[in-house]
Amino acid sequence: MGILDCLSPRALVTSLLLLSTVTEDVFARPTVEPKLPWAYKGPSRKKMSNHIRRAMGKKANNETCAKTLAKDITAPKANIWGALSDVETAGVVEWLFAQPELNLTTSDDAGEWDNVIQLVEAMWPNKTDALAYVDGTAAPPTKYAHVLLNNRATETPYYADILVGPLPIDNKTASWEPLTYPYNKNTGDGKVRNLVADSESFYTEWVYKLGAEIADITLDLWNATVMGLENDTLVVWGIDPVWQEDNSIIRWDAFWASSTDLFDSGTLLPLGLYFMTDMTAGRDPSTWKFEGWLYNNIFYETTEAFRAAYWSESAPFEKNLPAIDGEWAWTDQAGEPLPLDEYHPPEQVAPAGARFGIDHKENYVEWQDYSFYISFNRDTGVNLYDIRYKGERILYELGLQEALAHYAGIDPMQSGTAYLDTFYGFGPYAFELVQGYDCPAYATYVNTSFYIAETTHTHINSICLFEATADYPIQRHSTDTFVSITKNNYFVLRSVSTVGNYDYTFTYSFFVDGSISVEVRASGYIQSAYWANNGDYGFHIHDALSGSMHDHVLNFKADFDILGTNNSVELMSMVPATVTYPWSKGKARNTMKLERTFIENETESRFNWGENGATQVLIVNEDEKNKYGEYRGYRVLPYTGTSHLTVKNSSNLLNAAHWAEYDLQFTKQKDTEPRVAHAYNNMDTVDPPVDFAKFFDGECLRKEDLVLWVNLGMHHVPHTGDLPNTVMTTAHSGIQFMPSNYFLSDVSRRTVHQIRIDYEDGVTSHVEEFNKFTSADNITTCKLDYTPVKTNHWNYTGDIVVRKFPFDPNNPFFDTQGIE
Repeated sequence: MGILDCLSPRALVTSLLLLSTVTEDVFARPTVEPKLPWAYKGPSRKKMSNHIRRAMGKKANNETCAKTLAKDITAPKANIWGALSDVETAGVVEWLFAQPELNLTTSDDAGEWDNVIQLVEAMWPNKTDALAYVDGTAAPPTKYAHVLLNNRATETPYYADILVGPLPIDNKTASWEPLTYPYNKNTGDGKVRNLVADSESFYTEWVYKLGAEIADITLDLWNATVMGLENDTLVVWGIDPVWQEDNSIIRWDAFWASSTDLFDSGTLLPLGLYFMTDMTAGRDPSTWKFEGWLYNNIFYETTEAFRAAYWSESAPFEKNLPAIDGEWAWTDQAGEPLPLDEYHPPEQVAPAGARFGIDHKENYVEWQDYSFYISFNRDTGVNLYDIRYKGERILYELGLQEALAHYAGIDPMQSGTAYLDTFYGFGPYAFELVQGYDCPAYATYVNTSFYIAETTHTHINSICLFEATADYPIQRHSTDTFVSITKNNYFVLRSVSTVGNYDYTFTYSFFVDGSISVEVRASGYIQSAYWANNGDYGFHIHDALSGSMHDHVLNFKADFDILGTNNSVELMSMVPATVTYPWSKGKARNTMKLERTFIENETESRFNWGENGATQVLIVNEDEKNKYGEYRGYRVLPYTGTSHLTVKNSSNLLNAAHWAEYDLQFTKQKDTEPRVAHAYNNMDTVDPPVDFAKFFDGECLRKEDLVLWVNLGMHHVPHTGDLPNTVMTTAHSGIQFMPSNYFLSDVSRRTVHQIRIDYEDGVTSHVEEFNKFTSADNITTCKLDYTPVKTNHWNYTGDIVVRKFPFDPNNPFFDTQGIE
């Protein structure tokens, strides 16, 4: 949620991908010797990627067992969804500062009334242009930069999206223009108002003065104050987005106790005092209106009324217990250790090293029959492009679009909160992963970078790639004469973004049967509510706390291209039926049947998962049938629990998050509709830059290029087990895409990691092991060392800062020591 950052626009980080190679000595690896699994004789070995085979053949004799990193391969095409280079970014920034009409100030020198560059990143190409390149012989699409300007040198501050290019910058050809085509705001000018331009003044000219006015009350209640002093022991922050109905700008803010230790427990320390401010009149704090105080569900319209009630002798004021920080909010080990927990737990190892390849320059990945490109941006973090199986594209694009956390409660803080998290950005908060915890120690790690304040920050090891074996087989069957069983090996790409008080773990998994899954797990500190008459909105979970109920809804884009772009959505439902058969002698039998229908147009394409999970959602190509006459396609099914927004016609969101209203929504692919939302939709909830409801204009969805917008999430009513942190075992949601009549049989049969054991009368008669690895092709085999891997966590680095303006490629770290 990034709660405090909503009050500081200069702290609003923006991002740019520079996914770079991690040198092999940066992180620890298991000390095991490789037994390379491709050294078997069989048909699937011939089908292995030539890129990976060449890489392994070249390195097999030189690598030791500790070399677990991905093999170096070469992408078939350039990554047209990749990042700007350092030089390209620096060129854009320098050129923008030379445009007098933009009136730009460097971020270090800027105040609330200066224009600054908020974001510089690559502008993703339109799909129509991209396919002409990746599927044909066309040249790569012309490269442009997407720039976001924060224009504050005006009485009506606004953000402006612009397009700059072509790249690399050439003063003779470079130009900029408003970026409008991806947005459907009524004004159509690529602008959205900035409601947080005066966040510094809000504190210095408003909050601290109010805090001083009631300092005697806060001292009496909590022995604490907030007056803008170094020894302040209270914190004030409020709702997001601010209320924007009826052309007004209304905000509610709450008092919170400050954390007293290194733990980030501030969202567990509400104090139950709130105040209301009307900021509709403009940027001058003298025009803002104080609208009243709320305490213990009693509203006081003035400070005088609040003070009179508090110090009244005739009607004693009811004082509630404060939330007090302490060890209960610490995440360190606590309590009696578990039995035998001092022994090392089971570990996965990669005895053969990595069985996949990566082109670090192009961020292109191959694992067995899969391939895809990695992209990364400020708003949503990781996105995957051109996902293929055996060379056939399954998905053109797969990635996060927006994440919503909508609260409810008896107080205005909880009732008024509906965080749209791309406002804060998933990219800047994709921090370094902790090896051996977030991902296996043997994983291959990749860096990410983002633009902020004329610099590039790099978070090293912030994406991991690894292969794993599930704790259950992918296939199994027993008879009275044999047992057949196959290991479930799968491939993972993972990143973690810490947005405010929540850590979101995003996992993309690829399976040997052709299935693909997307999962999100959440952990971290809940945003709690003060416990006072709040029983209808949550459990009483600590002395002064309620577990404030909320919905998490995370939208993902899945742009399917099943055997081409002319796809359809088939719904196949299992329905109860009463049928009289020729053989039933005139008697009707109660049974069930299949009903098959197609979604014809966008008007009927928004729906929720059916009752009893009886409806299958299939993305098929009606022009591509298998030998039995069935449409080839992929099925979409819940992997774990999913959710859409419980609230109807949210008073907080208005038109800013119509994407959250259903589980599944299909539209015709358009280059003008690349995203369900804009990161600044919360700045104008009445007329946001992207109103998703406008996507649905009745267009035909039969044999068209389709996009699925699918929602994952959790209905979260925090309980005592959410203290100190929510755990990822239950805060978990996922979706799976599985082949449906796409292949003629189960393609996982191709893996050699299976066995058949024949037996008779309790005696084994034959063991058929299909993973008969040999020393063929000079691929080294060796013994497995079961010594537990110990990662050196003292190597945890954080981020690296490279200045972009002024830019000196010979001294990229110049004047960055003081940048946070």
